[in-house]
Amino acid sequence: MKTMVIVGAGPGLGFSLAKTFGKHGFRIALVSRTQEKLDQYAEQLKQMGIEAQGFAADITNKMQLSMAFQQIKNTYGTIDVLEFSPHNGNASVTPVLDTTDESVIQIFNNVVIGAINSARQVIPEMTERGEGALLFTSDLSAMSPSAMFGNSGIAMSGLRNYILNLHERLLPMGVFVGHLSISPLIKKGTGFDPDQVAEAWYNLYEKRAKAEETFPKGIMEVLN
Repeated sequence: MKTMVIVGAGPGLGFSLAKTFGKHGFRIALVSRTQEKLDQYAEQLKQMGIEAQGFAADITNKMQLSMAFQQIKNTYGTIDVLEFSPHNGNASVTPVLDTTDESVIQIFNNVVIGAINSARQVIPEMTERGEGALLFTSDLSAMSPSAMFGNSGIAMSGLRNYILNLHERLLPMGVFVGHLSISPLIKKGTGFDPDQVAEAWYNLYEKRAKAEETFPKGIMEVLN
């Protein structure tokens, strides 16, 4: 059985990803700050017949993150897929004219530094085996500048740069790196339901035909 680690796991997209990949035979390791919430998600997944366990860590704390990954490896052994869903933490999204160095650093630490530190926990073992996948979720400010997302756009576009560079270097080594940039309108019970996003993610992962996609497909043509 393959193991998937979801960093930034929450009740929305993270839980939907756990359900979707779990139904395709993955066991799920959930990582976020609060163990109590992770235990609740894991119990719900177990009731669906999906093996799951939570491992609490603050993704901005390198030592905590490293310890969580070591616990996952001790529990499940090989990590086959890492999915990183960045979040803004306690920082607010600011329009460009209100963006300060402090507002950028807060989000940058969550989104970019968190992604780098998470990826480095699994890249050496994946390249040694010649297989594995790193999946990164962003919002649409990664794809196109928007004055309303002044600070988060800087972080998300930086994340995309890192993702595409990783894809170029790791693909020849057998490791797939994927990027899905999603609409900020994601909400349960709408046309942007997180379950639909999770299915789009699984299709991108399974086919591995391209490094990145948007959800919904073609939305950038509409916005531009």
